Amino acid sequence: MTEAIVEQADILIVGAGPVGMTLHLALAAGGRKSLLLDRRPHPAGSSLGAQHALPSDPRALALSHGARQLLEQINSWPNRAATPIETIHVSQKDGFGRTLIDRSDYALPALGYVVRYSDLANALAANLASDAVLAEAEILDITPGDNQVTVTLRHAGQLRMIRTRLLVHAEGTPGDDPAVKVSDYVQHAVICEVAPTPGHNRRAWERFTPDGPLALLPLGNEYSIVFTLPPDKADAVMNMNDADFIAALQQQFGARMTFSQPGRRSRFPLALRLRDPLVKGNEIWIGNAAQTLHPVSGQGFNLGIRDAWQLAEILLKNGVDREKAEPASDWRQSLQDYAAQRQLDRQGSAFFTDRIVRTFSNDFAPLKLVRGLGLLALDVFPPARHFVAKRMIWGARAWP
Repeated sequence: MTEAIVEQADILIVGAGPVGMTLHLALAAGGRKSLLLDRRPHPAGSSLGAQHALPSDPRALALSHGARQLLEQINSWPNRAATPIETIHVSQKDGFGRTLIDRSDYALPALGYVVRYSDLANALAANLASDAVLAEAEILDITPGDNQVTVTLRHAGQLRMIRTRLLVHAEGTPGDDPAVKVSDYVQHAVICEVAPTPGHNRRAWERFTPDGPLALLPLGNEYSIVFTLPPDKADAVMNMNDADFIAALQQQFGARMTFSQPGRRSRFPLALRLRDPLVKGNEIWIGNAAQTLHPVSGQGFNLGIRDAWQLAEILLKNGVDREKAEPASDWRQSLQDYAAQRQLDRQGSAFFTDRIVRTFSNDFAPLKLVRGLGLLALDVFPPARHFVAKRMIWGARAWP
């Protein structure tokens, strides 16, 4: 048996997606070292070379202006690839009431932006050092210890053991794990891009239907569609020809604009997943590894960026990776502080998205009336509308 190479890393981040890279770069900006570990090929630290892009991803991300402010601090905002959202129109199908949220009410250049996943990932990867990532790594074992975690992996045909004082899980949606509570929405999101007539004019739409929310996000000259449906209807939509798909989309959206030229369709199931606790010994979970939300209102990815940023702030403040190791109890308290401080934002975002989906995804007539009155109240009562808008832009930082 080949003898394993044994290495040390103060902070090891499993998952070199946007959330993991944000944490790494935020730590680096404060002079702290960390190592990224990824199962996939990666332009930084892989045999592919830095000129290669990350694998394509069909998703479009709705990033809040607050996320842009954080990413700009690590020089990783993909300005040319981002389409601004200047207004958001919220309504319900076959019901009265609507709310219009406008950037001008908040003196912002945009409420948010729509960016392809791969464009954001490449903007972050461009700032990584060539040795920042161990790419195409097969994780074989994770062994917790009293003062460190040992990760055994295979990389480039070599067995390696990395001992770290802090292991950050940022790899994405958690699988079956007793620490993760799962609530299935019995909905699937069908995503694709379509051409609108007239043009989108930098307006996003959130259209609530009995089947689930329909989101239209401006991306370049097109709309990125998030078409939420029960699984059987999602099956049917995925199997439709382009003309029938456009007709189904048009039927859900209405006649305010028309659509054409649908792109390739993808789908994924939707569930609320919340991990508790976030911290276990020398391990911590952030981003989709900590929570996965329904895509309504685009909160999940922004929450992950805030996770990474706040963890970096706490680690930098408390000097977790100083050259002289601190007693485990000292920096573990920092991790508990992080978990406590993230509670309001995590629970608030989960509750906000969960209540919206469960309240609007039905055709119950009395509830439809209440929903309409609620949308109307948000539109005519600015303080309530501003509270919701600021919550979407900045998360819990918008709350008193």
